[in-house]
Amino acid sequence: MGGALLRRSLLLSLALLAAASCAATAVAAAPRLSPNYYRHSCPRVERIVSDVIAAKQRANPSTAAGTLRLFFHDCFVNGCDASVLVSPLSSSAAAAPERAAEINLSLPGDAFDAVDRAKAALEAACPGVVSCADILALAARDLVGILGGPRFPVALGRRDSARSDARDVEGNLPRTNMSARAMVRLFASKGITPREMVALAGAHTVGFSHCGAAGFDPRLNPEFARALQRSCAGYRSDPTVSIFNDIVTPRVFDEAYYKNLPRGLGLLASDAALWEYAPTRVFAERYAANRTAFFEDFAAAMQRLGAVGVKTGRQGVVRRRCDALD
Repeated sequence: MGGALLRRSLLLSLALLAAASCAATAVAAAPRLSPNYYRHSCPRVERIVSDVIAAKQRANPSTAAGTLRLFFHDCFVNGCDASVLVSPLSSSAAAAPERAAEINLSLPGDAFDAVDRAKAALEAACPGVVSCADILALAARDLVGILGGPRFPVALGRRDSARSDARDVEGNLPRTNMSARAMVRLFASKGITPREMVALAGAHTVGFSHCGAAGFDPRLNPEFARALQRSCAGYRSDPTVSIFNDIVTPRVFDEAYYKNLPRGLGLLASDAALWEYAPTRVFAERYAANRTAFFEDFAAAMQRLGAVGVKTGRQGVVRRRCDALD
């Protein structure tokens, strides 16, 4: 009887080891993001995206700021899966897509067009291979570099979402009048630290805001506030009127955004909030004084942002068009 019990114990141990081995194999085989993901299937992917994006930026200098914002809005709602790119005009889905949500209505057309152009070029070179989510991540990185910001590797292998629903947007994106404490909580829910959050806010150095949605801080430098009022005087008749977040070097990716904050030159209430809240001010002060520190942290934060909620393998699809689900 003791021998039989020993045999059963050994068999159970072997079964458990086999199960553990299978589980380990499954984990090892799970798709991973990698800068070399398209090495064999589309080896020129980065060059193709870079060429298209550079041409678009030359023709429309607002492309960079818009694409960075588009990347952020995509990743913060159900992960970096290109769901924000779906157009209400192109989708046959029953629900209105994310792009139709109120907070997304001001996303600039040049940013969508940049991704669509890159997708068309890639479909000609490598049909059905490169996801829209990866194109958006590469485009955002390339545009930062074009404007003088840091260059960094982008891990690839994201899949596109097969759904997009405007109802998923509310509560997942920061508002211009949000407190720093509330923003810290929101970013933490996406796995992003206060340090990374403040570094990502530095993208405002090349950003712009529509007058009607700016949410100006009442504590602005008085002269700056009067200049903004003059610039935005006609926004009620023309909702497209916009102003730069950084009035010092608006077309250069640098640390000027942080230097502007203590001078009352932060355009949005949420910008000023970063300076007034001690846990975030410490990072803003550091970046204002040290461009290298800002660039290093921004690059790391963009890589973290690009990994939020990604879909890989069978979790998603490679859409034929970025603006449509079908």
